[in-house]
Amino acid sequence: MPEKLQAILQHIGDLRRRLIWIIAVLFLTAIIGLFISQQLIAYLRSVPPGSTFEWNAFSPWDVIKVYMNVTILFACVITLPFTLFQLWKFVKPGLRKKEQQATLRYIPFVCLMLIVGLAFAYLVVFPMAFKFTTRMTVSMHLIPTYGVSQYFGFMFSLVIPVSLAFELPVLVMFLTKLRILNPKKLHKFRRYAYFILVIVATMISPPELISHLMVAIPLLILYEISVGVSSIVYRKQLTADQQLETDADEQHIA
Repeated sequence: MPEKLQAILQHIGDLRRRLIWIIAVLFLTAIIGLFISQQLIAYLRSVPPGSTFEWNAFSPWDVIKVYMNVTILFACVITLPFTLFQLWKFVKPGLRKKEQQATLRYIPFVCLMLIVGLAFAYLVVFPMAFKFTTRMTVSMHLIPTYGVSQYFGFMFSLVIPVSLAFELPVLVMFLTKLRILNPKKLHKFRRYAYFILVIVATMISPPELISHLMVAIPLLILYEISVGVSSIVYRKQLTADQQLETDADEQHIA
């Protein structure tokens, strides 16, 4: 067997083993999630605070659907660090030692930003959107009657996209580190980025103005944070490049 083909098969085998481990951990975490889903659902129901309404099941499958969605979301969040670590282990042989250390440091940042995004979306964005829609319902002389499936569908449609959007600074930092992006490019394409982010916000949020704004505004703020993060990384790169040039000149003179 040619060495090149053998190397490819080894990589495929390694990827297969790591995917099996990820699926196994995800499955075990989902089993744990099934036992605590009721407590999680009860906690999620407490937002917005002080709201008084009854949940309704409009289909025999509503409760099962909610349980499974909460369980899967819980399993994905808890398994994320392990998944990222396994992916890092897979690409590690193709990286230099310095690159291995640099990429490994991104895993805690990814997890941290996801947690911050979940907290912001759940504690800020969702309550504001929910209160607004409830006021609109009452203003039209309607009685708020919420199905449990529709309630959680509305929650997840806001929380999940906003949480994922909080990974934008980490992604920009990583691409800047690879010298694919820099602050000049981000400044140059700001207006196009704003337009794209607004379009994305309208696509991933419920079809109402307040929801669009609740998703679009954090996205735009995160873009500006990403520009700042990229500037910091870029300045460090320029300083390192200048230092290398200085060292090279000194060696040449010596």
